[in-house]
Formats: sequence, C-alpha cells, structure tokens
Amino acid sequence: CFDLFCFLFCLICFCLFHLFCFVHLFCLILFGAYEIMQQESSPLCAADISLDLRKQFAFLSGGRGQNGSPIIIFPEYPAFSELEEQEFHSVLTYLTSVPSLGSTGVGFILVIDRRQDRWASVKGTLLRIAGSFPGNLQLVLVLRPTALFQRTISDIFFKLNKDEFKMKVPVIMLSSVTELHSYIDRTQLTQELGGTQEYCHEKWISHRTAIEGFAQMVKKMAQTLQSFGTELAETELPNDVEATSNLLTVHTEKKDTMKEDLRIALCQGSRLLESINEPLVKDPDYTMNHDELENLATVQRLLGQLDETETAFDDFWDKHQTKLEQCLQLRHFEQDFREVRAHLDMVYDRVSGFSEVGISPAHVEHILKELTNHEDRACVLDRALALACDADQLIEASHYAVDSILPKCSELRAVCEEISGVLEGKKAHLLKAMELHQCLEKATKWCDDGIYLLASQPVDKCQSQDGAESALQDMERYLETANQHKLTDLSGIWRDYESVLTQDFKEQVDKVFQKQLSMQEMFEKRRVSLKKLAAKQTRPVQPVAPRPEAIIIPPISSPEIHLQNDGSRHPSVSDEEENFAVLRRHVMNELLETERAYVEELLCVLEGYGAEMDNPAMAHLIPNTLLHKKDILFGNMPEIYQFHKKTFLRELEAYTDYPELVGRCFLERMTDLQIYEKYCQNKPRSESLWRQCSDCAFFQECQKKLEHKLGLDSYLLKPVQRITKYQLLLKELLKYSKGCEGEDDLQKALSSILGILKAVNDSMHLIAITGYEGNLSDLGRLMMQGSFSVWTEHKKGHVKVKDLARFKPMQRHLFLHEKALLFCKKREENGEGYEKAPSYSFKHSLSMSAVGITENAKGDNKKFEIWCNSREEVYIVQASTPEIKTAWVTEIRKVLTGQLKAYREASQQKSSDQLTPTSTSLTLSPFKTNPKTLKKGEEKKTEPTAADSSTATLLKNNDKVKGFSKASLSVDASEENDGYSSAEDPMNSDPEDEGGRKLSPGSYVVVADHDKSGPQELTVKSGDTVQLVREGDDGRWFVRNLRTNKEGWVTAANLLTLIGESKSSQSLSSSGNTTSRFSSTTQ
Repeated sequence: CFDLFCFLFCLICFCLFHLFCFVHLFCLILFGAYEIMQQESSPLCAADISLDLRKQFAFLSGGRGQNGSPIIIFPEYPAFSELEEQEFHSVLTYLTSVPSLGSTGVGFILVIDRRQDRWASVKGTLLRIAGSFPGNLQLVLVLRPTALFQRTISDIFFKLNKDEFKMKVPVIMLSSVTELHSYIDRTQLTQELGGTQEYCHEKWISHRTAIEGFAQMVKKMAQTLQSFGTELAETELPNDVEATSNLLTVHTEKKDTMKEDLRIALCQGSRLLESINEPLVKDPDYTMNHDELENLATVQRLLGQLDETETAFDDFWDKHQTKLEQCLQLRHFEQDFREVRAHLDMVYDRVSGFSEVGISPAHVEHILKELTNHEDRACVLDRALALACDADQLIEASHYAVDSILPKCSELRAVCEEISGVLEGKKAHLLKAMELHQCLEKATKWCDDGIYLLASQPVDKCQSQDGAESALQDMERYLETANQHKLTDLSGIWRDYESVLTQDFKEQVDKVFQKQLSMQEMFEKRRVSLKKLAAKQTRPVQPVAPRPEAIIIPPISSPEIHLQNDGSRHPSVSDEEENFAVLRRHVMNELLETERAYVEELLCVLEGYGAEMDNPAMAHLIPNTLLHKKDILFGNMPEIYQFHKKTFLRELEAYTDYPELVGRCFLERMTDLQIYEKYCQNKPRSESLWRQCSDCAFFQECQKKLEHKLGLDSYLLKPVQRITKYQLLLKELLKYSKGCEGEDDLQKALSSILGILKAVNDSMHLIAITGYEGNLSDLGRLMMQGSFSVWTEHKKGHVKVKDLARFKPMQRHLFLHEKALLFCKKREENGEGYEKAPSYSFKHSLSMSAVGITENAKGDNKKFEIWCNSREEVYIVQASTPEIKTAWVTEIRKVLTGQLKAYREASQQKSSDQLTPTSTSLTLSPFKTNPKTLKKGEEKKTEPTAADSSTATLLKNNDKVKGFSKASLSVDASEENDGYSSAEDPMNSDPEDEGGRKLSPGSYVVVADHDKSGPQELTVKSGDTVQLVREGDDGRWFVRNLRTNKEGWVTAANLLTLIGESKSSQSLSSSGNTTSRFSSTTQ
C-alpha cells in the first residue's frame, strides 16, 4: 500500500509539473502566433530559411497517404523543445506550401517519430503542432517512446490529456513501425521508418532552391521583356539618318542583351531538368516520388513559359526592327535625294551653258572627251538612276512610306532624262562642229599637200620636156582629187552648219577658202610655166646654191639674218624655197600663238584660283582638306609661268621672222625647261587632292567668275600638254628646214626636248618605287627603265634552283642607274588619270661595280645575262623585242666601260712605280692605245668588241694590281662565264678563250645573215665568203665580200658570230648557250 501511495503521489506531482509546463508553453505559443500575425505576409523561399531547413526537425519525404495526402515527417530531434517559434513556424509554413494545391486540399499526414524520446517531448510536439500548424491535417501518427516507463506514462497521460491537444483530426499513438505500415504503405516511407523510399535532405533543399531561383528568373525576365516591349511600342521614329541609326543600334543592343538573358535562363532550366532526371539516367528502373514529379513538372512548365515568351518577343522585335530599318532606308533615301537633286541642278546649269565648238578636230575631240569625262567624273546621272532603282525596291518591299518615295523617284527619272537630252544635244552640236572641222582640216591638208608637191618638184628635171610633162601629170593627178577634199559650196556650208558657226569659226572657214584660192592660183601659174616648157625644148639651167659667205649668222640674242642674193638663182628655185618658208612661218605662228595662249591660261589659273585661295572673302568656301595645300594643288606652276612670261615667250618672239633658227632658243633654255620635271612629279598628288575637293563650292564659284566651261583639272593639265607639244612643233619645223642653216640646232633641240620628256617619264616611275631604304639620288643618273622577264640562277647553297627558275620567270621592272641596277615588281594600276600610274615594289639591287653581262643567252636574241660574284648569281633577262635588248646591253656596256676607264685612270696614278707605261696600257686598256681612236669611238658611241690576248693574259695574272680583287675581276678560267663587267677587259667577255679569240686577216665563211646599220658598213648573207682585209682603229674590220665584190666595215663582235668553219678551227663558247666556230686561210 505504501508503494502504491508513493507511486500515486509521484504521479500527481509529475502531472502537476507538466501541467505548469504546458500552461507556460501555451502562453509562449499564443504570444508567438500574435507576433506572426502582425508581420506582413510574404512567400517563403528555401534560400531564405535554408539554415532552418538543414536542421531537419521536419521534412517532406515525397511520400503520399492512401488518398494522396502529403506526408510530413518529424524525425527524432532532441533539441525540438529549444526551437524558436519563428523558425518552427517558418519551416512548417514553407513545407505546407511546397505540394500542389490539389494535394494540400486533402490534408497532411504527420508522422512524429519519438521512439527514443520521452512523453514530455511527445506532448510538447503535439501542442506546438496544434497551436501553429498552418495547413489542413488529415491524420497524426505518433511513434511513442519505446522505453517501458515512458511508454506507460505516454499511454496514461495521452488518455488523460487527449482533449488538451485540440486537434480536429485523430492522433494515433503507435508502438512500432509495423503498426505505422498499416496506415501508410512502406513505399511511401523513408528507410528510417522501415520504408523503401530513398531520401536525401540536402539534395531536396538544393532542388528546391534551384527551382525557386529559376522561377524567379523567369518571372523577372517576363517583366523585363514586357517593359522593353512597351518602350519599343511607345518609341517615336526620328527624322534624320544619324538619330535613326543610333536608335536602331541602341534597340538592337538591348534586344541582344535580352536574348542573352533568355539564353542563360534556358540553359539554367535545362541543367536543372537534367539534375532532376539524373536518378532516371543512372537507374532506368528508378521511380520518382510525388515531390520529384512535381518538381519536374514545375521546371518543364517554366521552360515552356520561357519558350513562349521568347517566341512572342521575337515576333514583336521583327516587326519593330523592320519598321526601324524601313525608317532608316527612308531617311537615307531622303538625304541622298537632296544631295543628288542639288548635283543634278548644278550639272544641268553647267551643261546648258556649254557652247564651245573648238578650233580643230583634235580640239573638238578634246572638248568632247572633257564633256564625257565631266559626266563620268560627276557620276550624277548614274547615281540618280541608281537611287531611283533603290526607291523602286523600297516600294516593292511594301515600305510604309510609299506615298513619299514614289513622287521623288519619278522626279529623279524626269530630271535625268532632261539632262541626258541636253548632253546628247551638246554632243550632237560638237559632232556637227567636228564634221566641219574635219572638212576644213581635209581641205587644209589638201592645200598643204599641193604646196608640198610644188615645192618638191625638182627644178633641173622640169627644164626638160619630159620632166615638165611628168610634173604636169603629177599636178593633174593631184587636181583630180580636189572634189574629194576642197570646199566647194560656201553658201551650203553657211546653211548646213549654221547652228555651230560662231564668228571665229566663220573666219576660219574664210581662211581655208582663201588658202584654196591662193593654192589654185599657184598651181595655175606653175601649170602655165610647165606647159611652155613642155611645148618647147629648153636648155636646162643648173640651180646655183647661195655662197656660204652670203649667209650671215645672227647673234643669238637678236636673230637677224641678211641674205645677199646675187641674182644668179633660178626663179623656180626661189619658188621652192618660198613654199618651205611659208610652211615654216605657219608652224612658227602656231608656236607663238599657242605660247601666248598658254601664258594667258597659266595667269588665269593662278589669279582665278590660286590667288582666291588666299582671299579671306572666299575662306568659308574652302574645305578643310584643301586648307594650306596650295603648293600641292598647283605645284611649281608659278615658276613655270614666270619663266614663260618673262623669258621664253620674249625670246621666241625674237625669232618670228627666222623660224628655222628657233632651235637655238630651245637649246639655250633647255636647262630652264627642266622645271617641268618637278611639276609632273607633283601631278599625282595634285590630282588626288583635286578629286577629294572637285565638287566643293570654292572651285565652282571660281569657275563661275572666270566663265570657264571646263574645270580646274583641265587647266592643271596644260603644262603637261605644253611640254609634249614642243617636240611636235619642232618636228614640223625640222621637216620644212632641210638644208637650212638652223637644221642642226633644230635637230639638237628636238633631241633635247625628247630627253626632257624621257627624264620626266623616268622620274614619274622613280617616285613610284616603294621599299627602297636608301636614297635613289645616290645611285646616279637614271639611264634606262623597263619591264622584263627574269630568271635567276644561284650556285651558292646546297640546293640549286636553276632548273626550276628557268620555267617560272619573274616579271620585274629594271631601273639602270650609273651606280646600281634595281629590280622591282610592278604593282597593279589603280585610279584614273595620273593616279593610274603604276607603283613599284623594290626587291633587290646590284652594284654596277660588281656585275658583268653576257650579250647572247640561251640562243634567244631577246635574252641577255647579268651576273656577279664570278657567276655565282646569274640573272637571265628577256626583253620584249631584240631592239630593246640591244639598247639595254649597249647602255650597260657604256656604264661598265666608263667605270673601267675611271678605275684605270686612278690605277695608273697609284701604280706608276709598279708597272711600266707599256705594261699598264696593255693591262688596263680594253681599246687600242691611240687616244684619237678612243675619242673617235666615244663620239660614235661604238662599243669595244675586238679581243686582245695580251691584255687578257695580264689581267688574269695580275692579282697584285692595287684595287682589283678576284671577285671584281671575274676572270677565273675555271668559271663558265662569258660577258663583260666593269672589273674586266670589255674586249674579253669570255674567260675561257681569252688567249685565242683574236681575229686575224684571212678568208672566212659566213654562217649567219648580217644587214648593215650604216652607210659604210657591209651586208653579208649566210654562205658568203668574206676576206678580212685590215682592222680599223675603232674596233671594226674592213671586210671584202668575195661573192659580190663589195667592201665595207663590220664590227668585230658581229664577225665573231658571222664567220664559220674551214680547214682549221677554234671554238668559242659562251656560257653553254651557243658555240661559234671560225677558220682562217692565210693568203
């Protein structure tokens, strides 16, 4: 009884204690619930309570009850009573929000595992759940403590306090997991509860965090796209190109950013989907629980939303982008239309005011070309038509502004047709003028031919009856062509060409008519005289030339000539001379008239354009690209103008009455005329600058003030045209000055002018060389330049490229200077006019002091060899014609001979104490020792070709001569070279027969044809037998052709090729290319 009493007493005390604890805990729960209600409600995320979730005092296992109720498990958690109410409430709230609404509507099943705990823990858990569980409950299953005492207490107190829990659902106390399995299937329970379900709490938290983050990203993306779409829809289209282009760029960049965010979101969703499906990938038999299936459905639904959002956005963006692009196209079209329309108006004004008819067919052709070039340069019509075609394409593409584009398109075509009509009219006008000019030119040429016919009839032959009749027949044949050439109907010309006949043009027609009448009168007088001579035999009268002392050479400064006629000349001779004098005066008048016009044009350009560039009133019209570039645009035109105005024109006018002596004026001023070289060198830069600024308002205003029909570029070309015109006028004067006193001066002046033109042309090529690091002026004067095919042969190194190189020639442009030979690669020509000049890329160079040449290479008369370093480097050069090859070989030999001569002169002074005068002459001179002969050879520009065996022997053995090295001599007999270098004796170009190549008198058989190149030379044919009579002082042999019995001179170099075999022979090889044999029969 005492024990029972003690037990009851303890039980009462225990109950009272727990009652006190329950009251205290209930108060805490009420207070916490009040605080929670006061807080603003906001959805919880796993990331927000991840620390509380990781405590795992409650979790969703993914299992379901028999009716689909979600199961929340409260596992053993000793510190459950220490949990704060906030974290307990947050975890339960989050867990009840995870399952779908359909599942939560059925109610949750709570499984509370307290098998290792005490009744107090069970009671506290139930009270907390009863007080703060946020969801619907269907069933509460409690695994009570398994200890005997705690299990007994649990049974007693649960029955006593059942009503305290205030739960509307049943609370079932279970003694074991076996009883639990009768309520929930094992497959829906975790392994800790005797089930078969696999559960990883960390993985569950990770998936929930990722899914919620992905959902948040999708939501934010949808909001951003909606905001961007609203911005695009409310955007107003700009009115200019730049703003429209910038707006399109900004919107495109934003769109690209959105698309990149969408791509990142889709990638993240795909990775999350792969993570959820990972168990199935590892184990195909794996069965997902309900939570995993819901997670999978959630991610798939979010990905579907993203795809739909992206598709809708793309459709909207395509429409918006199309609209912006069409707006940009419209703004471009409007801007181009304004520019083209302004240019069309300008072109129309220029073309409409164009009324020149020219002064000659060439001039009209030049004007036509300028008109065409003006049209081509402007390209306004083509641009306008292209713009109209672009407008048609916009209309066909259903542009939203068709009503604005269509009228402009029609306007462009109408204006283009009008300008084209005006251009065609102007061209037809010029062609009509050209037709009349051609008639005048034909008539003028017919008159000139008639004058030439009269002047060319020999006076002595006309004195005989037969001669007079022959002259009459020539005149009759000439007059028969009158209807084809002369102008017949002057009134018809006035009628047919009324539209092009200006006052100057009419005067030109009248002059030609007067010339025809004068020529016909001359013919009539000559015909009367010849008929008298033909009717009566007369004694021929010999013409008497004026005595030399009768001609007084005037001083250069005042070219006045006083001719004394003693009356002994025949009147017919005077007529002939007078005809040529008329022609000379005609050419001289043309020279003076064009010179004055040229000076006036230069002055007009310098004042009308150059001075205006310094005019402050015109400064606002000058573009920035033209500022401070006056020297580039005009070059040295002021210097050219001053020379012609103050010097050259005045001196030319002094020769007005003596045109045959004007060559002296050109010779005196030849150095001054070299200023054109500087102008031509600057011309590419000037033309490039002009192309950049040709359409600027400054040039248009200047042209308008000057009332010029052509632009400035046509006048900038005048100096180039003028320097080339001089040689044409000099040729004409020379043609009509045969036998006159100034003929030689005219010939020299013509040669000098041609030399200047060549120097100008060469300088234009030189400035186009790129890649040469040195100074081209240090290489000496440029002798020649041209394009060749070049093969290379190298004997250095381990690999020979000789065979390969022969089949693949290089195209090289060679520049021959006094000190070096440059090899360059010609680049493609671009641009127009002077900008089309080629450029040259420097490849390598050879010093002329170390090279040799072989005149004939590989049996080809267009090839020659250039070699150096004892033929370790050989360049086989092929010219386009044999004449070009001969000219180059001759020029190279001159350079090398000059270098050798200079070296020998220096060597003679330095080695006078080592060599006797005789041995020095034999060793160093490649020519005969007669100084007169050497001088004569230089004047005739004949190259050394005869051989001197003693000279060659001395050269080969004299290695001690100061200044000569083995490399520079290149006379080693073991080398397979033939040719000539400045370090060798030019008489001995083949080192292998230096001792036996000397020609000697005798008879030889010719094996090749040879035509004479001078009046004193001899022509021989293959098979002829020739006799070498004697050797001349200038390297030539006097030869007799035994077949024709004719005699003449032949150069020794040609003889070595021409003479052939006989009884005894000796071979001459040249670098393995050809072998010539000769024999001599001593007479």
